[in-house]
Amino acid sequence: MRLLKLSFALLTAVLLLALAGCSTSSRTGAAAGPGQKGGFDIPYEKYTLSNGLDVILHKDASDPLVAVAVLFHVGSNREVPGRTGFAHFFEHMLFQNSENVGKGRFFKVINELGGDFNGGTSNDYTVYYEVVPKDALEKILWMESDRMGFLINTVTVPVLENEKEVVKNEKRQRVDNVPYGHTGYVLDKTLYPPGHPYNWQVIGSLEDLQAATIEDVKEFYEKWYGPNNATIVIAGDIDPAQTKKWIERYFAEIPAKPKAEKLQPRPGKLDGIVRLLHEDNFAQAPEMRMVWPAVEDGHPDSYALQYLGQLLYDGKRAPLYKELVENRKVASSPRASYRGREIAGEFSLVVRANAGSDLDQAYEGAMAALEYFEKTEIDDKDMERIKNSLETSFYNGLSSVFSKAFQLAAANEFSGGPDALKDEIAKTLAVTKADVKRVYNQYIKGRPHIVTSFVPKGKPELAIANSAKAEVVEEPIVPGAEAPPLPEDDIEFVRTPSKIDRTVEPPFGQPPVIKIPDIWSTNLSNGLKVHGIENDELPLVNFSLRIKGGMTQEDPAKIGVASLLSELMMEGTKNKTPEELQDAIGQLGASINMGGGSEFISLSGNSLARNFDAVMALATEILLEPRWDEKEFDRLKTGVLNRIRQQAGQPNAISGNVFNKLMYGQANILSNSPLGTLESVERITIADLKAYYERYISPNLAALHVVGAVKPAQVSAALTTLEQNWANKNAALRNVPGARAVPKPVIYFVDMPGAKQSVIRLGAPLLKGNHPDFFPATVVNDRLGSGSSGRLFQRLREERGYTYGANSAMPRRINQSFFTAFSSVRTNVTKESVELFREILAGYKDDYSQEDLDITRNAQIRSNALAFETLGNKMNLLLNMSTFDLPADYIKQEEKQLLAMTLDQAKGIIGQYLDPNKMFYLIVGDAETQVPLLRELRLADIIMLDREGNPVNE
Repeated sequence: MRLLKLSFALLTAVLLLALAGCSTSSRTGAAAGPGQKGGFDIPYEKYTLSNGLDVILHKDASDPLVAVAVLFHVGSNREVPGRTGFAHFFEHMLFQNSENVGKGRFFKVINELGGDFNGGTSNDYTVYYEVVPKDALEKILWMESDRMGFLINTVTVPVLENEKEVVKNEKRQRVDNVPYGHTGYVLDKTLYPPGHPYNWQVIGSLEDLQAATIEDVKEFYEKWYGPNNATIVIAGDIDPAQTKKWIERYFAEIPAKPKAEKLQPRPGKLDGIVRLLHEDNFAQAPEMRMVWPAVEDGHPDSYALQYLGQLLYDGKRAPLYKELVENRKVASSPRASYRGREIAGEFSLVVRANAGSDLDQAYEGAMAALEYFEKTEIDDKDMERIKNSLETSFYNGLSSVFSKAFQLAAANEFSGGPDALKDEIAKTLAVTKADVKRVYNQYIKGRPHIVTSFVPKGKPELAIANSAKAEVVEEPIVPGAEAPPLPEDDIEFVRTPSKIDRTVEPPFGQPPVIKIPDIWSTNLSNGLKVHGIENDELPLVNFSLRIKGGMTQEDPAKIGVASLLSELMMEGTKNKTPEELQDAIGQLGASINMGGGSEFISLSGNSLARNFDAVMALATEILLEPRWDEKEFDRLKTGVLNRIRQQAGQPNAISGNVFNKLMYGQANILSNSPLGTLESVERITIADLKAYYERYISPNLAALHVVGAVKPAQVSAALTTLEQNWANKNAALRNVPGARAVPKPVIYFVDMPGAKQSVIRLGAPLLKGNHPDFFPATVVNDRLGSGSSGRLFQRLREERGYTYGANSAMPRRINQSFFTAFSSVRTNVTKESVELFREILAGYKDDYSQEDLDITRNAQIRSNALAFETLGNKMNLLLNMSTFDLPADYIKQEEKQLLAMTLDQAKGIIGQYLDPNKMFYLIVGDAETQVPLLRELRLADIIMLDREGNPVNE
């Protein structure tokens, strides 16, 4: 596998996720990283139990926590036509129950002990992980062994049928109810013939899943989910000798199952160019994808294909950028990439067209870009930039114990062992320009490919000419079609014999000693505040310059200035063209980014420690010497307008934007999206950006935060130019009014015809982020909706099967914030979901118990073992402290406040801030079918809004 890429995709993503008698093998080693320059190893010990389970131990005592990762070499590629979706289904089931842990206790136990957990399924594997304080390791190994060897008897007909509804809701949320959601289905069905393991999607066919019997799913489980098809990695602050004893105790007796045969490469095959068209119900802009069959991950050519993708699109010299963005102005951000899987791969180009452009123009431009690539030499600077970035990416991918655990597990399952990490990066760094040209000629030039056109519904003329209609399966939503959930209580099952009493939950070990990082601070003469945490575990440094103000400083008629300014400032400096600036950052293997939000602008970066001074000098140049490039301004403005248009087809984006208008009122600047509106962005000129810069980009509103392997003295030295040349403008923050009070419940409805789900969001005003009640409010919200053990998740998903997830949140803001509860539910239970939200909130104050408070108290204090692990965690600590004017020891103060909190105080907070009679309901969904049903509730007046939050006549 491409281990570096595989783990990084899963981690970002998920945010998008483990000695019987005599072991059959045992060895120690160190999986090393790229471009060592001083060296960095992941020391490990690997051995194999007699039942075939591979065990890898990695000791890392830098934080009082452990990660357990279990990776099964089982994905959707082990399924067969007519029985798809089973691997993904079992990913769900392994969280639900097991013989000795009990129903629903996986969610409950890990949440209550302050841990983090998740799982994921791909075409090629299924992974589960937990990260917990180190004293809970034996408890986690007991739980993991129970679901590995003592699960299947708890899978009954009611359990099967109820979980089917959860999976359906996941598909609706991730595929059916989003723009371009069916692209993967169309491509895989075309590229891979029937019977090929990649012909179907990981989530499977809902028809297959609905037809699955209890015998079907048990047969699949018994065939694949054995210890001999898995690797378990335990990483962190462990006692290796004791950990081995626990592994022996809990895993050794689990019987092996048939060994999964290694799948042989089966690349996709096309006979010619295939053009396909789909009219997308949610797309607001046409999108083209060009896909070529390619080799599997780990093939010698896969490394050069990875380079090819970056060379084609990434950078000002990239052919796709030159042709589609600069010359033809057809698109704002074309992309190219190689995707490798275990037995096949694909190479793709993606172009989302600008307003006024069609996909014939996009296709012609893409082909011209490829022709340009054929005729020109690859620039040495681009090759060096890509290689330099790999070292930084590698270290970033090892920033947590979980990421190390996953890297080790993936290397073991797919590349023969953890030592393969060394070989993988060596192969990547060995790629030459000749290799890249060779794979282009072999796999892309003149080769058969698929071209898809996903266009807004009713606009087939935007598609590529001579495109055939693509087959897309969309599940109809029929009122009353789903049966009510089957009762799962008191279901009897046969308990599997064991050599030990597995009904006894292991106790905690010795409590971990949690140390809050030492913070250093200083003030520069120009008013800039500097805060830092020194940490030399990895040779990395993160920095973030946060300037308060953001959108709140803008002219209400020209919303979007701060966001657009942030983008433009990354497009060159006074003495560097955009291309030269990109080269300078790339040659250092660093990243520098700038972004503008509602309440602040941030300039942030990540680099190797040895390059910190040079990267900080570039960041200073970006901040103090803008280029004000008119051509780049026009391009960026077009891109912002495109993003705003595309949001009109995204139910969640619509919900978020309209929610802000309802919460703050249209006269309040916080009612807007930082991107702005089509009208406001059209009004913005480059002069507006310059005026904002001159007035509000001032050190007295800013704080710099630095975390990593750099000493305070070095940071101070690197800031000399910034201190001397960034003049204090004595800028002031504008006074922003508070949120609107909600005197009584109101239901607002935004129509999305044909929506497969209704996005439901409740809202009420809350507090500023530094208010004394803000932290207590987050405490009482914990048991309501901050995780999978909250009442909202348990009632709407686990009990009723209405949704894939339901949560509530209290975002911390400089100005007055809000409480929100939210979920995306299947369309035909919109009314029932609104009723259930109301019921849960109305009863929460009376239901809230001393046990609830004790559980939250224990979990939050224990979770501090995880809160400072990575550079990102430490950066968040600094950002909270400086942004909300909190003391340096605010974590300790919050712990004291939590320990002293009484049940009466908690109930008082609930009554004051979580009163459902002072909340509004916002629903984005299919009005024709759902509004009449909502009227039957007689809960509140129903007001229809357009997608921008304006009232409409019914």
